[in-house]
Amino acid sequence: MIRSVVRGVGAALPKRVLSNREMESIVDTSDEWIVQRTGIQQRYIAGEGETTASLGAEAALKAIESAGLSAADIDMIICATSTPDNTFPATAVNIQNRLGITHGFAFDVQAVCSGFVYAVTTADAYIRGGLARRVLVIGAETFSRILDWTDRTTCVLFGDGAGAILLEAAEGAGTTADRGVLTAHLRSDGTHKDKLYVDGGASTTGTVGHLRMEGREVFKHAVGMITDVIEQSFEASGMTAADVDWLVPHQANRRIIDGSAKKLGIPLEKVVVTVAEHGNTSAASIPLALSVAVGDGRIKPGDVVLLEAMGGGFTWGAVLLRW
Repeated sequence: MIRSVVRGVGAALPKRVLSNREMESIVDTSDEWIVQRTGIQQRYIAGEGETTASLGAEAALKAIESAGLSAADIDMIICATSTPDNTFPATAVNIQNRLGITHGFAFDVQAVCSGFVYAVTTADAYIRGGLARRVLVIGAETFSRILDWTDRTTCVLFGDGAGAILLEAAEGAGTTADRGVLTAHLRSDGTHKDKLYVDGGASTTGTVGHLRMEGREVFKHAVGMITDVIEQSFEASGMTAADVDWLVPHQANRRIIDGSAKKLGIPLEKVVVTVAEHGNTSAASIPLALSVAVGDGRIKPGDVVLLEAMGGGFTWGAVLLRW
């Protein structure tokens, strides 16, 4: 059978680092409060000329280069983002243009913090269906531009950045020993829409709006929803938590990450955590974490890697793959 194998990974971050100490001069908060409740110590903030598309293109180019390929080898681009450069066209098309690609096709997916998991699952379906051979899957965000910087409950949480992987079609035997995506599971429940949303939009207010969140409600649902799709992944693959070499979760909150790992029985030393350095970068958080863990040698070819995320909507999902 056809598998979607990761051939390359890349990341891009804005130049400006915003520490918790600097946040204290912006809003009524403290470094101690932020670290204790979230685990975040700093985040990156996009400056002039740095956009979702520019960061996404930089991460994509690094992924292409790490795979030993060129932009001409890519036939599909999916960008997961909730902060596009324009209402339309898709940020993926903008990135396609920045990479000098005039063939193939590109589009965005919007599932907020679950966006990268949704995008990987979508790319895998296109590859297995024979509609694409090499796919750039990008998570890119500039959440700093939809934050209310007077709301201390949200502005301390989010940062900007982009990450990308290059998926390539490869033949597998159809067993869990194959490299590539082994199983993926997505969920959503719109009854929770008002717990995490942006209070603007083209069709409602005609404005971009600001992020609004009921933090306690999100936290209350997060661990249960995340473990639900992971358990589905184990059931579908016949694997268990003991088979997982690395859990790479959405980097929203250290307490959610630790709680999910504990409930699943995955030791914390097998969890890739970058929330302290990046904050919550929404759809970019998982590919940014992957880039860090591949770069420092933790994730190696043949490792079983579990990706999971939950985001506004609510949306949530998991992907189990062999690197």
